[in-house]
Amino acid sequence: MTQRRVILSGSTFEEQIGYARAVVDGDDVHVSGTTGFDYRTMTISDDVVDQVEQCLRNIEAALAEAGCTFADVLRVRYLLPDRDDFEPCWPALRRAFGTTRPAATMMVCGLSDPRMKIEIEAYARRPEH
Repeated sequence: MTQRRVILSGSTFEEQIGYARAVVDGDDVHVSGTTGFDYRTMTISDDVVDQVEQCLRNIEAALAEAGCTFADVLRVRYLLPDRDDFEPCWPALRRAFGTTRPAATMMVCGLSDPRMKIEIEAYARRPEH
């Protein structure tokens, strides 16, 4: 029987909508779609590069609490309302994932708040102990 544990970031969205920032199920770590909000202050920059960097800090914190790093990420999904915002994010994404190169998908879609310019979802596997 696998052990399931939720990780919360303190985002008001988690409480209002009813989800966790991440779910650890055995060695699998599923990080929810994560935006550029600073969840401590619930503020968000207007700049997509600032947002992607904050997304990555939010994801990194969830991964760390699960016992993982970016090196353990196997799959990422990038969601953006404006396809032209994706390329400016590449340097930050390459810094996070360029060494391990997880499988990735970029999708153009609407996000729940018009201030959000990117949302990133990640799947990782905890390293063997």
